[in-house]
Amino acid sequence: MDSTAEGVDTDVDDLRSGLADLANLVADSLGLEELLARVATYAVQAIPAADGAGLTLLRSDNRVEVLAASAPFVQQIDEIQYVEVNEGPCITAALERRTVRSGSLGGEKLWPRFGPRVGRLGVHSVLSLPLLLPGQVVGAINVYAHRKDAFTERAAELGELFAVPAAVAVHNAHVLTQARALTTQLQTALSTRPVIDQAIGILRARSGGTAEDAFDRLRRISQAENVKLAVVARSIVDEAVRRAHARRTAP
Repeated sequence: MDSTAEGVDTDVDDLRSGLADLANLVADSLGLEELLARVATYAVQAIPAADGAGLTLLRSDNRVEVLAASAPFVQQIDEIQYVEVNEGPCITAALERRTVRSGSLGGEKLWPRFGPRVGRLGVHSVLSLPLLLPGQVVGAINVYAHRKDAFTERAAELGELFAVPAAVAVHNAHVLTQARALTTQLQTALSTRPVIDQAIGILRARSGGTAEDAFDRLRRISQAENVKLAVVARSIVDEAVRRAHARRTAP
């Protein structure tokens, strides 16, 4: 077998290994950031010539949110791309829904502010892959290499094959995280509802007003004092309890 064939076989094996690792990710046992960090690491394994990778999500307002990097130099590049110049391969890949590739970032005309700064860091090649679902862009994987012209068309093809299940894994993890957050909010609301109802009852007893009037008073106090509604309600209930206790124990 010649060296070219051996290289192709190795690339395919690396891709299969990366896909197997993706398939073994269990979203409910990992936090979102940890899962995305693993996806970034698997991308480095699956895509030939990669030295590091980062993963970002695209929010509903088309803003990019950086969530994972496989190496410190990737974090440094992300800081340049998203915070300092607001341009770069990930932004292009996510917003235009297409694979983006460059082998000479220092002279890349697509990103005249981003490219030269990254080139001066000794990183010259990038492959950005949008994470696509039907009718939706989840985000993008950005794969970097220090040497020039590191990512061939073959690397881009393998990267696109990796990006398909990666998009599903990232999307599912994001949805699960949002569901957990909503559950926590609902649990908090349920736990605070009784004390709010008690405070409304106390205010109604004092004023003779409606429940709506009492709740509006709670809301105004909350806004004026810049504290949560439940904290205001607890304060009113606690004060009412102290007064009742004082009356019972008065001589």
